[in-house]
Amino acid sequence: MRALRLVVLVLLLVQVLGWRADAQQAAGPEPGQAPPVASETSSSTTAAAPSDAASAPAADDGAAPSRVSTAVEIALLLTLLSVLPALVITVTSFTRIVVVLSFVRRSLSVNELPPNPVIIALSLFLTTFVMGPVFTRAYEKAYVPYRAGVLGTEQAAGTAWGELRGFLVANTRASEIDLFLEMAKVPKPVDDGGALVQEELPFRVVVPAFVLSELKTSFQMGFLLFLPFLVIDLVVASVLISMGMFMLPPVMISTPFKILLFVLVDGWHLVCQSLVTSFVST
Repeated sequence: MRALRLVVLVLLLVQVLGWRADAQQAAGPEPGQAPPVASETSSSTTAAAPSDAASAPAADDGAAPSRVSTAVEIALLLTLLSVLPALVITVTSFTRIVVVLSFVRRSLSVNELPPNPVIIALSLFLTTFVMGPVFTRAYEKAYVPYRAGVLGTEQAAGTAWGELRGFLVANTRASEIDLFLEMAKVPKPVDDGGALVQEELPFRVVVPAFVLSELKTSFQMGFLLFLPFLVIDLVVASVLISMGMFMLPPVMISTPFKILLFVLVDGWHLVCQSLVTSFVST
């Protein structure tokens, strides 16, 4: 709600500034300001006016792309910052990474180590590492031409979304895309060879399909991480039962062995390497 109020205040401020500018233009020069002095070449300029007016339509043909004002850019930026957490979770690799790291912590039977801030911070940095090439291409192909005046607002936004959409579709299962296309009652865009046309996939289909695919992949990786530690739990529980130690929790004995195994195989290195290499970012 605070972000929404801030956006509304910024929009009102932009409107007020626009009204003041229109009022100043309508009022003309201030009382203490001298009127503009005509130059000596006014007659020649007046004479050349018809020829300039005749050539004006030809000059308008190559006009620069339309761009929004700086105040509107600030308002859009503030709006984007308000929904940034949702965007980070849904359209990046953050979901898979944080779920898998949580599975690692749970499989080691140490539910509080590493603490949640460490897990979130590591997930954010790994997400930045994975999404780096995508953001770099979007910056070079969309933002740089936009600031140079080569691309308009709509063209720059479309180019940036095209780069992000390529990453999302490349890391999404075809079955998930087909599912949301069917639920949205949108025909599957294919070319003459039967291949999927990514450029025609709508936003409301790509994003939920990607999130669902990420959840499925992360749970599969978490299951594979659980298997070796589950074997250790079963062996320790069998040994304790055979020795008649029914009152001793098997977790107290198996946890040191699981941590020892995880450290010996350099588990964090393997997990981070597997997570980063599991994405297609090119």
